[in-house]
Amino acid sequence: MFEVLESTAFVARESRFVGIDPAALSKFAALLVDPSVRLSSWDTAHHFSGPPDQVVAYILVLDTINFCFWPPPGEKRWEVEVHGRLASGYNGLALALRQALESGVPLTDAGFLAGLTEKRLRAVLGGKGALQLMAERARALRELGGVLARDYQGKACRLVESTRGWAVSLARLLARKLPSFQDTAVYRERAIYFYKRGQIAAADLHGALEGKGWGRFQDLDSLTAFADYKLPQVLRGLGILVYEASLADRVDRRVELAPGSPEEVEIRANTVVAVDRLREEAKRRGRPLRAFEIDGLLWHMGQDDTYRERPYHRTRSVFY
Repeated sequence: MFEVLESTAFVARESRFVGIDPAALSKFAALLVDPSVRLSSWDTAHHFSGPPDQVVAYILVLDTINFCFWPPPGEKRWEVEVHGRLASGYNGLALALRQALESGVPLTDAGFLAGLTEKRLRAVLGGKGALQLMAERARALRELGGVLARDYQGKACRLVESTRGWAVSLARLLARKLPSFQDTAVYRERAIYFYKRGQIAAADLHGALEGKGWGRFQDLDSLTAFADYKLPQVLRGLGILVYEASLADRVDRRVELAPGSPEEVEIRANTVVAVDRLREEAKRRGRPLRAFEIDGLLWHMGQDDTYRERPYHRTRSVFY
């Protein structure tokens, strides 16, 4: 997405708190092109599988509330257990929604979503521990249900069809129609675009539907990295992202960064730019990779304790 790449590149050039180490980036790019490094495949263990139209609805619901899984200070991390499988964070959310759908909760019904209360959503998700921003999650799903009912005959697949197989158009459409997808910031009086959840929705549809039907997009190579809090944690662990001392101290002490603050915008923007440079370097070395594929590799690396030695930055946000 040109607006994401152009605006985040501006932030990277002007950054005071976050930098990119070219040597560390080149070193990791050399590892990326190793044939033994395999791309992440779609996770069928946690996600719902079924009729394609239901999968589309499930993915849109999932990515509408795919944000902020870290617990407040002193609280326990939210997790769910389904059929003996314990999961937390994004995987927990995917599994909880899958279980709800398979047990008859009408998550694919726009009317149900449009009337969803915070209390009902808590009951649908279940689990133990603290999952933040529940009121905002319920509001986002009501907005989704309302848009589907008003503009797309209540069907998520109709919304996806309206983009005519263009992933970038899907991300922009979601941002235009739904406030919780309007993932932008202002940095030095300039608009900065991220569109994290809108872009990941396209990638998820591609993965869940194996690139067929509503999961077939013509421009997946135009997607950027999905700037969240796990990717910069891994990139920092690799030495690719370098934080200025005061920012490093705040992140390491788990001090929250305000959404839209220069530090937070710089972390996310440099994440996008670093992944794009990794993509370019891998291509130059003979292995063409798409940004969302590198994103997937980094995200899965972030599930390993090796990359949890230093904390991720904490920002209370509906965007990631």
